[in-house]
Amino acid sequence: MDKQDLRKQAHDLDVTVWVGKSGLGAVTEELENQLKNEDLVKVKFLRAARGDSSTDELAEELADEVSAELIETRGNTAVYH
Repeated sequence: MDKQDLRKQAHDLDVTVWVGKSGLGAVTEELENQLKNEDLVKVKFLRAARGDSSTDELAEELADEVSAELIETRGNTAVYH
């Protein structure tokens, strides 16, 4: 599947991981576990997590930490494969 197909699939997904003030470290294990069982996972970056960073920066960093492919970011939400 290419990224465009994955984006279409992700459109109707619900957010299942929220990144808050505890930061990325608090959700890496949960995201890894969900990616083992699901093709796509949608993550929401709350304002407390963003601080001075952009959602795009945090999304890329989280993708690197869990060795996942970042499909897209939209607003404060990212989709991983």
